[in-house]
Amino acid sequence: MKNVAVLQFPGTNCDYDTRYAFEKLGCTVTIIWHKATQLPEKTDLVVVPGGFSYGDYLRSGAIAQFSPIMEAVKVYAQNGGKVLGICNGFQILTESGLLPGALKRNIGLHFISKYQTLKVVNNDNEFLQNCNKDEVLNIPIAHADGNYYIDEEGFKALEENGQILLRYCNEHGEPIVVNGSVTSIAGVCNREKNVFGLMPHPERAMECILGSTDGVKMLEGLIA
Repeated sequence: MKNVAVLQFPGTNCDYDTRYAFEKLGCTVTIIWHKATQLPEKTDLVVVPGGFSYGDYLRSGAIAQFSPIMEAVKVYAQNGGKVLGICNGFQILTESGLLPGALKRNIGLHFISKYQTLKVVNNDNEFLQNCNKDEVLNIPIAHADGNYYIDEEGFKALEENGQILLRYCNEHGEPIVVNGSVTSIAGVCNREKNVFGLMPHPERAMECILGSTDGVKMLEGLIA
C-alpha cells in the first residue's frame, strides 16, 4: 500500500477530491497543512492539489511557494521523491522552481471549466506509463491561469528531454488552442522525471458517473 501526502494551503479546494481519488486506488492518504515543516515518513508520493492558494494574490502559486512545507517538498524531490502538481499545484511547482516555465492568464482572459481532450506526448515516465503514446484522454480542466509559457531555449530542452507530457487536442489528437499555452502544452515534468505538473484534473475523472475514468490510468502510474 502506497503512502500519499496531499498538501493543503489556504484556498486549496481539491484536496479532499484528491484524497478520495488515491484512496479509491488503495493508497493511504494524509493531508498536510502548509505550515508543517516535514513530510510523513515513508511518503511514496506528494501531491500539490488544485484550488486557489492564498486567493491567487500576486500570481497563482506565488505566495504558496514560500510556505514551510515547500522546503520539505523541495528536499524530497531533490532526493528523487515523486511529486505531482495539479492545476494550482502545477502553478506552485513552477513558482518554486521545481518545474520549468510559468503559467499565465488564459489568452481569452476567462476562466475555463469543461471536459477537454488531451494527447499523450510522452509516456516514458511513471506518471503516464499506463497510457499509450498519442492516446487521447478526456480530462476536466478548470483554470484562469493555465497559459503555459517557456522561452525558446527552455522549450527546446523540454522537447529534447521528453519532458512534454500532454497537449490539448481535439478528439482526433490534433493540437488546438485552449488557453494560449506554447504549442498547446497541458503538462510537463522535470529533467529527472520525478516531478510532474499538469493543468487538467485527473482526480475528477475517476468514475463513469463523473464523465470519464481516464484519470485512473494516469494516477495509477504514480503508485505502481
